[in-house]
Amino acid sequence: MGVLAGIAVGSAFGILLAPEKGSKTRKKIVKQGEDFTNGLTEKLDSFIEDSLEKYETAMQRAEELYEKGKARFDEVKKASYK
Repeated sequence: MGVLAGIAVGSAFGILLAPEKGSKTRKKIVKQGEDFTNGLTEKLDSFIEDSLEKYETAMQRAEELYEKGKARFDEVKKASYK
C-alpha cells in the first residue's frame, strides 16, 4: 500500500507541476485519484478474500483435530474401564 501511495503522490505532484491548463490538470488529478482508489479497493478485496479463506481452512483443521482428539479420548476412557 505504501508503494501505491507513493506512486499516487508522485503522480499528483508531476501533474500539478506540468504546464497545462487548470481544467486538464484537475481532470488528470481526478483520474489519478480514481485509479489509486480502484487499485486500493482491489488489493483490499483480495486481502479480505485471502484472509477469509485462511480463516475457514484453520477452522476446518481445528474441527478435525478436535474430533480426532475427542475420539482418542473416548478410546482411552473405554479402555480404562475394562
